[in-house]
Amino acid sequence: MQTLKGVRHLMTSATMKQTVSEFNMPVPWGEMRGKVWGPDRGRPILCLHGWADNCGTFNTLIPLLPKALQWKRFSIIGHSMGGNVAGMFSALYPEMVESVVLLDSYGFIPTDSKELHTVIRQGFEEMLQFEKKKDEMKEKVYTYENALMRLLAANPSLSKQSAHILLERGLAQVEGGVVFTRDFRINLKNVVRVSLEQSLELQSRIQARVLVVLAEEGFEKMFSEPEQKTFTSTLLQGYKDQSGMVVNVPGDHHVHLNTPETVAQIVTDFLQEEAPSHSTAEDTQAAKL
Repeated sequence: MQTLKGVRHLMTSATMKQTVSEFNMPVPWGEMRGKVWGPDRGRPILCLHGWADNCGTFNTLIPLLPKALQWKRFSIIGHSMGGNVAGMFSALYPEMVESVVLLDSYGFIPTDSKELHTVIRQGFEEMLQFEKKKDEMKEKVYTYENALMRLLAANPSLSKQSAHILLERGLAQVEGGVVFTRDFRINLKNVVRVSLEQSLELQSRIQARVLVVLAEEGFEKMFSEPEQKTFTSTLLQGYKDQSGMVVNVPGDHHVHLNTPETVAQIVTDFLQEEAPSHSTAEDTQAAKL
């Protein structure tokens, strides 16, 4: 099921050479791609990127994190939408998840229950229209410079260097220039919606320890409706009530990519606290990032 290719090496801040390999995994709707950091054996730390990003979003952070943590279960680091996936998965499969790190994410994005039907219906209608027109749609070809400008315009929280990192995986070379490789469907209205009440019920089922790292100029600044801030404050209190940690750091929505040193030590301390004080031979395999 898993094919590794394109192995290369990077240097960590501790000047240790780390193997980074590409992986492809076929799924019914196409193919999932990602990167594997660290040794082949051991329980993984699953890193989930944001809505329109790719796994390159962790390129600058992961080399700053420890590579020899020892767990019996796996952990999840999720940014933005990846954090919402992490929250949902940890609620549905609590026995599988040891710890969760939410990077500028709340684990869930509640929708006003009175608006659920409108939003979900809009999403389905957009999907139906997309399916009718997708065969006629042509990929827009850009120069690299224009693609970079488009990405920065759509994501003002990205530094120029971070945009270059995301474009390493986000573009494909074609005749006449480059095209964006992401699925057009990410631009459609998200139909996976839950109310605040449902979010809190799911949140209560999370057994993993949770670290929430919020950027001061990050996700919450994007909310224009007052009830959204009420939702997020309620979710944060829920994590605190379950002994979760909530930390605010300077930076914006892509702080983990733009200035990874801002969050690296916080995440490292949290993850190292999870390491058992003693282990058996089976448990001493290094975690895979």
